[in-house]
This record gives sequence, C-alpha cells and structure tokens, in this order.
Amino acid sequence: MVIACLCALGLATPTAIMVGSGIGLNNSILIKKASALEQIARIDTIVFDKTGTITEGRFGVTSIFPSGKINDNELLTLTAAGCAFSNHPLSLSVVDEARARNFTWDTVQDFEERAGSGILCKYRDKALMIGNESLMTSNNINIEDLRNKAGELEYRGESILYVSYDNVCKGMLGLADTIKQNAKDVVASLQKMNIRAVMITGDNEPAANAVSSAVNIKEYHSKVLPGEKRDIVKNYQERGMKVGMVGDGINDAPALAQADVGIAIGAGTDVAKEAGDIILMKNDIMDIVRAIRLGKKTLAKIRQNLSWAFFYNSIGIPVAAGALYPFFGISLKPEYAGLAMALSSVSVVTNSLLLKRMSFR
Repeated sequence: MVIACLCALGLATPTAIMVGSGIGLNNSILIKKASALEQIARIDTIVFDKTGTITEGRFGVTSIFPSGKINDNELLTLTAAGCAFSNHPLSLSVVDEARARNFTWDTVQDFEERAGSGILCKYRDKALMIGNESLMTSNNINIEDLRNKAGELEYRGESILYVSYDNVCKGMLGLADTIKQNAKDVVASLQKMNIRAVMITGDNEPAANAVSSAVNIKEYHSKVLPGEKRDIVKNYQERGMKVGMVGDGINDAPALAQADVGIAIGAGTDVAKEAGDIILMKNDIMDIVRAIRLGKKTLAKIRQNLSWAFFYNSIGIPVAAGALYPFFGISLKPEYAGLAMALSSVSVVTNSLLLKRMSFR
C-alpha cells in the first residue's frame, strides 16, 4: 500500500499541461484552455481567414474610377462620408486616405452596414450605397460601364468598392492589402507537418486566387459570407478532420468557437479573442506553427509520464507485495517503498519540466 502511488498517474497530464502553457505564455502564446494544448497537437487542417491573418489587414486606396461628371476627389469624399461610421478594414482605409488629403464631409443619416455586402445610408437627404457588386445589383444599380476596369482590378487581386449616390453609380475604388512577409513560410511549415492549409475570404474569385497563389495555399473559398465561415469549418469536421481556425474579426467568432481549436490574433477584436482557445499576443502567425509544435511536445511528455507511471506501479506493487521473495529473496522495506513512491512523482514532474528545453526559434 505504501508503494502504490496514484500521484504519478494524477500528475502525468496536469504537470505537462502546466509547463507547456507556461512556455507558451513566456513566448506570447496565451493558451486559455488546457484541452487546447492537447487538441492543437492533433489538428490536420488549419483554416485561415484572409484579412488580418494572411494579410496585414491594412488596405490602401490604389485606384479611383469616377463615373459621369464626378471627379476623383468628389468620389473619395463621398465614399469617406459613407464609411465614416464603419469599422471594416476597407472603410477605415478609405477614411484614412480622405483625411490624409485633408478632405471634409457632412455626417450621414440612417447608417446601416450589411455584413458581406456593404453600407447603406443617406447623405444630404439622398441614398448612398457603398459596397460590392451584389449590393449594387440587388438594388438595381447599373454598373456596366465599370465592368472592364473592375475586371482588371480583380485580376490584380484588389478589392472593389462600388459607390452609388441617388440611385446612380458614381464610380468605384480599388483597394489592395499587403500579404504578411512570413505567410508563405507559415504555410510551407504547416505542409511539412502534413497539415492542410485552407483560406476563406469574402473577396471575389480572382482576388482570392491571387492571395492564395502568393502564399502557396492550394485550397480556398471565395465570396464567403460571415455566416458561412462556421459552416465551412463544420463541413471539414464532418469529413473527419481536426480543424484549427485562425481569425481576428467579429464575424470570425462563430467559426473560432466551432473549430476544434480556435486561434485568435492578439490585435483582433475582443469578441474573436473571447471565442478563441489560443491567442497569439505578438500577432505573429508563425506562432501558429510554434503552438502546434508545443502541443505535440506536450502531448509526447504526457504519454511519457503516463507510461512511466504505469510501468512503475506495475513493477513496484508486485515487488513490494513480496512476489519476488519466494524465488529471489527480494523484498522492500516500507521506508524504501515510501521513498520510491515519492521519487515516482518527482520523476514525472522533472520529465515535464524538461519541456523548457524546447527551442522557439
């Protein structure tokens, strides 16, 4: 009874998890749930939301195409007026560009932002709409004169904002996002680990293809509405895959919650960070790879600890019970049995602490 030690079995998992979580935190990877460290070691698919994860999420206005009698400055001012109350990355970029040019505008009324479509409001008592092609066509706004230019922008991977004022298309803006420098390296590292990388985005097909090709992601979903992200993650899970979801926005939260492991970017919204199981505090997506490696090493330590604890008990208990005494005269005094019991617990803790030798470079 003295040598029988369930402590080693009881300590096998929590000590490894505690050490692994501490290592993650010291390297700006916040692991909110103990189970996440185990789950991330088992994932075989990572789904990236494009904006803010693969790309910087900071767009720049690259093209302005007015239609009719309106000029570039007037079109940008009109667009900025409609975008002023929005927190969408495209809207913020338009407002920043207009302010950089010292433009001013009046406040809009009846502001409404439709996820996956755009903005509807009133500006100087006339209807103002800013958004994608579906928003224009659903409101019977003719954009045929801009089709060719729009095709050129889409081919270059730029996002397009159409602008309609008083139910007439006044032009469009092209905006481009910057791909993160290490995004391609992250994808390559995941592929070496036999983990599938998938990208989802609300952008059109050419824009999605341009970004996915640049970072060597072979599988992507374009024109994804906010409510569809969770369904995509669930679909992969139903096909038997262990899915990790990486996102930073409010509309990523349901997908982050649905995934086996939700990974939120530290610079993202509070809603996304609340829904995520792991938060990358440095906003470095290479930490995704580091977190997976940490999870795998932690899981390996758990298995080592459990194996040692089972081995110890399966050998120690029969010896202490005198099973070897009739044949070899071997027995254990109670004080030695107690010492062996304590050492088994110490060995499990020590083995877990060896995780600290892990390199995070």
